Amino acid sequence: MQDDIENLTEEGPETLYERKTFTIDKGQEPLRIDKWIQTHVEGVTRNKVQQGIEAGFVTVNGKIVKSNYKIKPGDELLLMSLINPEHTLLKRENIPLNIAYEDDAIMIINKPANMVVHPGVGNYSGTLLNGVAYYLEQQNPAIDEDALPRFGLVHRIDKNTTGLLVLAKTPEAAANLAKQFFNHTVKRRYVALVWGDVEKDEGTITGHIARHEQQRKMFTVYPEGEIGKHATTHYKVLERFNYVTLVECVLETGRTHQIRVHMKHIGHTLFNDFEYGGDKILKGTVYTKYKQFVDNCFEICPRCALHAQTLGFVHPVTQKEMLFESELPNDMQQVINKWRTYIQTGRSK
Repeated sequence: MQDDIENLTEEGPETLYERKTFTIDKGQEPLRIDKWIQTHVEGVTRNKVQQGIEAGFVTVNGKIVKSNYKIKPGDELLLMSLINPEHTLLKRENIPLNIAYEDDAIMIINKPANMVVHPGVGNYSGTLLNGVAYYLEQQNPAIDEDALPRFGLVHRIDKNTTGLLVLAKTPEAAANLAKQFFNHTVKRRYVALVWGDVEKDEGTITGHIARHEQQRKMFTVYPEGEIGKHATTHYKVLERFNYVTLVECVLETGRTHQIRVHMKHIGHTLFNDFEYGGDKILKGTVYTKYKQFVDNCFEICPRCALHAQTLGFVHPVTQKEMLFESELPNDMQQVINKWRTYIQTGRSK
């Protein structure tokens, strides 16, 4: 048996699942697939395996099978499982949620700034998933968290990034969405305010992304590709303000901090991104009125100026194309308006 494990979990907007592939040995006797997986994958029960197979998380030679399928030599098995970022009890909390869309299979949530998506070290409460757990439990008190790990979270965005997230309400929907993210067919468009006058009207940034060797909370680009994971970001200039530029970014991949790292890599750190140095005046002469103007902008938008504006995918049940748009949050819109006025009048307002 040959196997390959690709861990696709990320701390940024990447999907939250693990992908395992197996090639069945030539000498393998016919055996039910649920029994084979239980004996070859650590830490799973037969019941959990059967749930995963029914939800479509297991394929053989590219096709979904049933639990009674009998494997044979040469079969190619693909197992996809949602990963709980932290194996802790998810506390239900009555947290207001901005639900943009909901049906029996999915939820679209417009996440505000300063909200962590899922519990983790130092953030065991107050997260978006704490609120989702409470909300879904009110709809169905018998909901089984084990049957729907982390309540269907298949991707995430950073704490201070605003915008759209999709969550699955059934295991089948979670499996379907996870595959769409893996196949890079999900449409994700972000709007960002970055430092500097971006030279080209549009372009593509490529470069492997991995943790910074010295500053472990940060990530960086390794152009040679020997370290990290391949990442591609397409950008387009929306509006220029001389010292800063409003851009849209379309993700082909979704690595941790991808837009923040890629834009910094080409010399355009996101506005007020304190982790990557964007909370300082990076462009323009530092004189009193200009500095006061920029500081006022920092106060209005006290976070990285990044918004997940567009999210599109195929509905896991109806198979119809779904496309959602989210208006720019008030803090980003106010700062953009201030820069627009500053450039037009030549003075701060």
